[in-house]
Amino acid sequence: MNPRAIRIAAQGGPDVMKLESISLPEPAAGEALVRQTVAGINYLDVYHRCGIYPLPLPTGIGSEAAGVVERVGAGVTEVEPGDRVAYVHNVPGAYASHRVMPAARLVKLPDHVSEETAGAVMLKGMTVEYLLNRTYPVRPGDFVLFWAAAGGVGLLAGRWGKHLGARMIGVAGGADKCRLAREYGYDDVIDRTREDVAERVKAITGGKGVPVVYDSVGKASFEASLASLRPRGYFVSFGTTTGAPPPVEAATLQKRGSLYFTRPTLFTYISTRDELLASAGALFDLLDRGALTVRIGARYPLAEAARAHGDLEAGRTVGSSLLIP
Repeated sequence: MNPRAIRIAAQGGPDVMKLESISLPEPAAGEALVRQTVAGINYLDVYHRCGIYPLPLPTGIGSEAAGVVERVGAGVTEVEPGDRVAYVHNVPGAYASHRVMPAARLVKLPDHVSEETAGAVMLKGMTVEYLLNRTYPVRPGDFVLFWAAAGGVGLLAGRWGKHLGARMIGVAGGADKCRLAREYGYDDVIDRTREDVAERVKAITGGKGVPVVYDSVGKASFEASLASLRPRGYFVSFGTTTGAPPPVEAATLQKRGSLYFTRPTLFTYISTRDELLASAGALFDLLDRGALTVRIGARYPLAEAARAHGDLEAGRTVGSSLLIP
């Protein structure tokens, strides 16, 4: 075993990420050593790398991975050597060939879910699960506005929302991404590069607006999201790819129609093992039934993590991207 990992000694651009040889301890009580075959790439990793979310340094990076359990520590009952597993973890370090993990945060993969699929879908898929099922429970017939519809989360949301019977409205940039979003369940797709999002939403909804907007864009989309909501609508802000949205004043929510504003995070929604297994189980069930499909747009060697982040931030990626240790 020659474990390697991407590490950062400072937060900044993609070039702060360096591939290093690491030493790992034997798994302690409650822990498992995982030989990782794939790591997922997410915008959360960019926030960690660039400093939007401060981290103690030096540190690993990466939030999800999949692989095979090699050894377990004392008292571990959740997994055993040979199990195929995946995880999403709030301690960065998934960009690695091997990792010692709390066994209670590992999820066994069913036979129908490959390690590549798990690495591409766990964080994004469980994000969609909590957003559409629990933050604002989407009902049949609801109009739903979802930004970044051609991204990894957005494509899953299109299919999941369609499964729930919602009328999905996606926002994407450019004709190719709009076309892809339609293929993944969106009834209407708004091209943000040439259309006024709020005006199109009002036209689609007969002037009423949507009951919920899921916004991962942040600063650039804030006003359009507000203007797209109907009275008592839910503004769900779950990302900041263009920078943080401005502060939300209580009076703004009042004057816009008694709106609700929330800034949820996946880790709050899977904080217990029961919640983790329920969320992953809902995701695996829809994959098994064919209601969800995973688009893997790019695969990079572990050593090319910097190039992968550059492509993600420049908008050159579609669907999910993976690192292969």
